[in-house]
Amino acid sequence: MTSRLKFFWATPCLALIVVCALSACRSQPVYQRPVQTYKKEPARAAQANMQLALEYMKLGKLATARECIERALKEDGANANVQEAAGIVYERLNEMAKAERAYEAATRLGKNDPNIAGARAGFLCRTGKTAAGEKLFNEVARNPLYQTPEVALVNAGVCVRSAGNLLDADRYFTRALAIHPNMPEGLLQQGNVAFDRGDAQQALDIVQRYLAVNPPTPEVLWLGYRAERKLGDAVAAAVYARRVQTEFPSSEQAQSMRGGVDR
Repeated sequence: MTSRLKFFWATPCLALIVVCALSACRSQPVYQRPVQTYKKEPARAAQANMQLALEYMKLGKLATARECIERALKEDGANANVQEAAGIVYERLNEMAKAERAYEAATRLGKNDPNIAGARAGFLCRTGKTAAGEKLFNEVARNPLYQTPEVALVNAGVCVRSAGNLLDADRYFTRALAIHPNMPEGLLQQGNVAFDRGDAQQALDIVQRYLAVNPPTPEVLWLGYRAERKLGDAVAAAVYARRVQTEFPSSEQAQSMRGGVDR
C-alpha cells in the first residue's frame, strides 16, 4: 500500500468564518466603515477570504476555494500568509507553476517565518526537489524562532526517505527522537524505515515502544501487523489486524485488509 507523501509541519489552524460570511468571497467590506479606516479593509478582507479559501478546500469545493484565494491575492498580495495559502490551494488544484510562485513569494515576504519556510520545503519535497527541500527543512530546524526543531527533522527524514535514502532518513528520525523521545511521528517513521530495510524485529520493537507511550493509530497498528507477519507470528499479526478493524474501521489500513492487501 502506498500513500501520498505527507509532512507534519502545520500552519496554525485558521478559525472557520461565521456562517453568514460563507455566502460569498467579498472584496468589499460587509459593513460600511468610516472613510478614515477604509484603507484597512483590503487587508482584513484578504484575511477573511484566505480563511474561506482554506475551509472550502477542506470541503472539496475547489472552484470556490480558487475564487476566494484569488480575491485575497488581489486584496493583499504582499501578505506572506496569503501567498502561502495560495500555494496550498493551487497545489491542491494541481496548478503547480502557480503553487511554486506562491510558495516562493511567501518565503520572500515572510523570510523570518520558519513555518512558511517549512511549507515551501514540503512542497519542494512533494515535487521531487529533494535536495532543496531537505536543505530548507534543516534551515528551519536551526532557526531559533522555531520552537519544535524535531518536527522539521522528521520532515527532512520523510523527504529523503521519499527519494529512497533510508540511511539519512533514519539519522533524521534519530535526531528528532533525541529531542523528543516519545514523538509519535518520529517513532512511526523510524519503524517504517526499519521495516523497509528488512528489519521486522526492530520495527516491531518500535511499535511496542510507540504503543507504550502514545495512543494507537491505524498507521502504527498496520506496521505492527506487517512486522508480525514478516516474523512469521500469525497469531500476533491477527491481534494487530483485529485492532485495526475494530478501533479504526474506516481507515485506509482497515480497507486494505478487507481488500486482501497487506503490503
